[in-house]
Amino acid sequence: MSEGRGSSGNIIAGIASFFIPGLGQLVQGRIMAALFMVVLATAIHVFSFGLLSWVGHVIAAVHAGLYDPD
Repeated sequence: MSEGRGSSGNIIAGIASFFIPGLGQLVQGRIMAALFMVVLATAIHVFSFGLLSWVGHVIAAVHAGLYDPD
């Protein structure tokens, strides 16, 4: 099985990041990307007064799901 874009590991990481932004990147071993996603999701939440919190979750999930190590 390939470990590139669309692999089962990326799908699991995407689902994890959907529920907790940055968790999927952390599972993939990308610490700086995980920290960035946490900060981004928090900033979106704060500046939109919680109305657009889902956007940060979706961005983190897509970013983890489309990760290609090559």
